[in-house]
Amino acid sequence: MKYKGVKGTRDILPPETDIWRHLESTAAGVFQTFGFREIRVPVMEETQVFTRSIGETSDIVEKEMYTFTDRGNRSVTLRPEGTAPVVRALVQNGVFVEHPASKFFYMGPMFRYERPQAGRYRQFHQIGAEAFGIDDPRLDAEILLMLTVLLDKLGLKNLDCQINSIGCPQCRPRFREAVKAFFAERLDGLCADCKRRYETNPLRIMDCKVPACVELRAGAPSVLDHLDEACAAHFRTLTDTLAHLGVPFTVKPTLVRGLDYYTRTTFEVVAGSLGAQNAVAAGGRYDKLVEEFGGPKTPAIGFALGVERMVSLLAETAPPAPRPALFIAALGEPAALRALSIASALRKSGVWAECGYSGSLKSQMRRADKLGARFTLIIGDEEVASGFAQLRNMETKEQELIGLDEAAKRFMD
Repeated sequence: MKYKGVKGTRDILPPETDIWRHLESTAAGVFQTFGFREIRVPVMEETQVFTRSIGETSDIVEKEMYTFTDRGNRSVTLRPEGTAPVVRALVQNGVFVEHPASKFFYMGPMFRYERPQAGRYRQFHQIGAEAFGIDDPRLDAEILLMLTVLLDKLGLKNLDCQINSIGCPQCRPRFREAVKAFFAERLDGLCADCKRRYETNPLRIMDCKVPACVELRAGAPSVLDHLDEACAAHFRTLTDTLAHLGVPFTVKPTLVRGLDYYTRTTFEVVAGSLGAQNAVAAGGRYDKLVEEFGGPKTPAIGFALGVERMVSLLAETAPPAPRPALFIAALGEPAALRALSIASALRKSGVWAECGYSGSLKSQMRRADKLGARFTLIIGDEEVASGFAQLRNMETKEQELIGLDEAAKRFMD
């Protein structure tokens, strides 16, 4: 082998790509029924797009971003997440001036320099949705409803939708001080990252996955006890609306998000079968981010799905991989030309057909089996001369004689 892929990346090949396409098309269909339209943004941004929005002290900015200086001496970064680039694009293109209430979805690769492990890569993929211009908590409930509709259409079960409120810039400082006071006597037991977070952003201790830190969080203050009246009312309306819509959820007071731009509603959808790194979707409100990017005051909420983790869950529930409706085994030059004519007519009408241009009948039948063809049409010199050929059902092994002029029409119905 002369070349290998870069560590932390992977090639996605059939039949796995069939699952990816199923996930992407299902997501696009559900999002469109909720009024979301697709946006596509570059994979590369000015570094400040992320340092300003995600937070200078976040793990992503400090340890995980792919950042480099280009030939113009500009600091650029491969996007580690999708929300900040979407906001940048909408502000830059003046979308909020004419359409303050708007909804978008995106799909594509993200990049973080993390230790590769099962289901986690340095180039990974997300499907995300962002809604702007409405601060009503019923929109939050609608977003969670859309997410549950998508997961249901994909056939995923036994998922837990966990929600919380992390308050706003007015009430969060009280919770921050309560968290610092709680961990002041537990600092020695925290991991090195959490000891650093204690000084820079203690709320991120609540998001640590290190077992010792998880254990030390037992009995920690609840953010729900520190919300101001407006944030508490917002969260009550959210939970009441979810109950009204029949969306199952669990209130998890320790749930925080690792990015600085979140306010009020935060949520995760987790799958117990994935182990410690079990979140398949996560998101929340970010009501100040558009303003921080130079846009008008615009409340917003969104989420992202981890495609690789979703695909691992869909392996058993995704529809079967597509297969040819017809394989044409051709023996000889005249038969190969006739086979190509029949296959071309089918392909033009949207039917998958394959030709075996050369090789023995046995080798061509093996290829038809490997492709999973439903039927095989066998054409040789005699069949071309007579205008009739044997059509073989590859599942039942039954054969019938059909006219070559009718062969394509047979599979167009």
